[in-house]
Amino acid sequence: MRKKIVAGNWKMFKTYAQGLELASEVAHMVQDEVHGQVEVVLGTPYIHLYAVARQVAGVARISVAAQNCHQATEGAYTGEVSVTQVASTGAQYVILGHSERRQYFAEGAALLLSKVQAALAAGLKPIFCLGETQDIREAGTQDDFVRGQVADVLYKLTPAEMAQVVIAYEPVWAIGTGLTATPAQAQDIHAVIRKAIATHFGDELAQATPILYGGSVKASNAEELFAQPDIDGGLVGGASLQSREFTNIVKAMRA
Repeated sequence: MRKKIVAGNWKMFKTYAQGLELASEVAHMVQDEVHGQVEVVLGTPYIHLYAVARQVAGVARISVAAQNCHQATEGAYTGEVSVTQVASTGAQYVILGHSERRQYFAEGAALLLSKVQAALAAGLKPIFCLGETQDIREAGTQDDFVRGQVADVLYKLTPAEMAQVVIAYEPVWAIGTGLTATPAQAQDIHAVIRKAIATHFGDELAQATPILYGGSVKASNAEELFAQPDIDGGLVGGASLQSREFTNIVKAMRA
């Protein structure tokens, strides 16, 4: 059975103290209320990584992710944070290829491949994001576009590397807009992604790869989304900043 994951992406929100408070609230709620096999990942800003990783170290089912990393292990890259620095905090995951990184920081396939490979070499599990814009969706070319994003980066990995990757499909047109892909729309693209993985790596690896949905996930729509056969959880943005809402999303996963 594929791993079920609900990951929160805090983006550039929460002061240091607020982040620790949020992590503590989520940890206690998950301990008290979540009884399935779902893994909860807290994607925090860099300033929180070490403290939150220590805070949740003894809590079953909770892991920590960075929201980005530099591809080098060290070097004269002022303002950047290396894969080894991220790993040294106790984080287990790193979010890579998020649409905001692609849009605002011009991160393309070659750079993302180097980041994914560097993260894997450092023992981190990449949560690799992909998805189409509204223009591509309206043109009806989203399937080909997403297949291209898979091929441009993930096809360059070895099967052993690919086995450590989590994919997050985020329809860019549904991020922060209040719009959400219908469960059928989300399922269709998740199936396209899984078939693309199977085409290159084989069906066994494709069936073992978790694919998360990220696009205005809320407690009110999570259960219907998570019930789709190829949706293995969520990458949650704004709703992950509210401990009760986020925990209710986690509880919607019937693992």
